[in-house]
Amino acid sequence: MGGRLRLPVLLILVAFVTVTPFAVMVLVAFAPPGGQTLPGAFDITRATWQNFSDVLAGADITRWALNSLIYSLVSVVLILLFSSMAGYAFAKKRFPGREVLFWAFLATLMVPFQATLIPYYILVSKMGGVDTYWGLIVPTLANSQAVFLMRQFMYQLPDELFEAAKIDGASEWRIYTTIVIPLIRPILATLGVFVFLWHWNDFLWPLVIGQSTQMRTLTVGLATLAGEDVTINQIMAGATITVVPCLLVFGLLQRYLTDSIATSGLKS
Repeated sequence: MGGRLRLPVLLILVAFVTVTPFAVMVLVAFAPPGGQTLPGAFDITRATWQNFSDVLAGADITRWALNSLIYSLVSVVLILLFSSMAGYAFAKKRFPGREVLFWAFLATLMVPFQATLIPYYILVSKMGGVDTYWGLIVPTLANSQAVFLMRQFMYQLPDELFEAAKIDGASEWRIYTTIVIPLIRPILATLGVFVFLWHWNDFLWPLVIGQSTQMRTLTVGLATLAGEDVTINQIMAGATITVVPCLLVFGLLQRYLTDSIATSGLKS
């Protein structure tokens, strides 16, 4: 009996530790203006939208949100496209050096981004990409983790499907668009959620490449507010705004996440 209760209690504790910071953030965001934090923020009868209206009026939140949205959505589309193509090639095509190339590409996961930050910046700056959308997006498109996940998912797809399509005279592009894409929709949705969250919450690269106020993302913009004459309530209100798109994306694609888990490991 004790063993059966241990896991639920542990899960409840983990959930409590995970949710508490977000709950405190929302409470402080709705607390009356003036730097009021805990324990006064627990008085929900005094909740107000004033902090949200103040931060939206005093900072360029709309522009920063647009930058984050462009950075995240464009990156999701391009990374899913490139990684699915690469994953299909590594999983189902036969060519010299395939395994060596794949594992060499995968080895880049062991190189921390901080080690390549300066070379990335030098290359992008010499090409005139500082303070531009393409300079923000392009260096993040070669995602070895996304390629690995795509390759592993496609590796379990039945080879008979592709052989039958080739016998029927289908081209590689037709096989990719009519067979591969429909079969990998669960992993596309799963990876799309992860990539969106990675880019939406990204801080270091947008901080380096977006040097003007107009090119800041939400994460960078909110960090700059902490050094200005802005109350903690307004900062928490801005942070609450940044969480909303993540919750919407997860809620919309949650069904595909469960489908991905349910179909993993099925060979045919």
